[in-house]
Amino acid sequence: MKGSFSLAYRTYRHIKFAQKLQIDIQRNLFSQTGLHNKSKMNRVGITLIATTIEGQSTASPASVQQLAVGPIVTTPTSNKENNKISQNLSQKRTMEQFNKNTSQATEILKASHVVCFDVDSTVIKEEGIDELAKFCGKGDEVKELTKEAMGGAMSFEEALTRRLNIIRPTQAQIKEFTKLHPSTITPGLRDLINKLKQEGKQIFLISGGFDCLINEVAIEIGVPVENVYANKLYFTYDGQYAGFDLTQPTSHSGGKAEAINLVRRRTEAPHERKIVTMIGDGATDMEAVPPADYFIGFGGNVVREAVFRGAQYYTVDFKNVLW
Repeated sequence: MKGSFSLAYRTYRHIKFAQKLQIDIQRNLFSQTGLHNKSKMNRVGITLIATTIEGQSTASPASVQQLAVGPIVTTPTSNKENNKISQNLSQKRTMEQFNKNTSQATEILKASHVVCFDVDSTVIKEEGIDELAKFCGKGDEVKELTKEAMGGAMSFEEALTRRLNIIRPTQAQIKEFTKLHPSTITPGLRDLINKLKQEGKQIFLISGGFDCLINEVAIEIGVPVENVYANKLYFTYDGQYAGFDLTQPTSHSGGKAEAINLVRRRTEAPHERKIVTMIGDGATDMEAVPPADYFIGFGGNVVREAVFRGAQYYTVDFKNVLW
């Protein structure tokens, strides 16, 4: 009886929190230039259905590359709405104008029990596989394949397989790469991680990259390596590349959602429901909701148009969601 009451009370608190967020967002929605959001409630939060941005810019698409926040990654489309979004993005002049609902995002992090981070272009400034490819002298080939994959020509698993078959990194190369090219932690990330830890939040790293690279990052920012979900490379007895572990959830499309489910199994007691938030720069991070309750888009290293457009909450600086 006591356990049932406790569960009911926690559920009630989650629902009230989500309702408060919805009210706050409705009050502040039209204070953000050109943004009109349609959202619906899920079990403990808000799931974005659609966002339209009515831009009035006459700036050329080329001007996007002049933004201080780095490149805007766009998806070619003839859709009228997406063209308006591209124009709106071209009109941006400061990093702050990319932020969306950061005060609500802060409240979400306060209420979350578990916070999961993407790694490449989120926790760190680089894209690990691209940097490794450059180091191994295969940068241009992998770059072209990545463009093809982003166009939807192949599944994530096929794209990863083909890129690794091009790079074919040896154990010696990876060891040398991590020594000569340590990852650059995104500014403000350490402060956010420390705050989350102080508040008793559980932190996980979920990445389509490689654990042999990401484990070093986890150690550097104080996240246990057992809280890393990433792809594992195989090597022969003499250190030659021999493939990767296809059983890892992040080795295929939809893998980050699978990883979130694994995180829930590890962190939740029977009949318990924790608030889980995913933070990342990419579409695969946004697709982790559900089973994650919330997604906060991050564009401090690269702004991806589809994510900026689709995310209910978005920031280009971790300090904006720090309390």
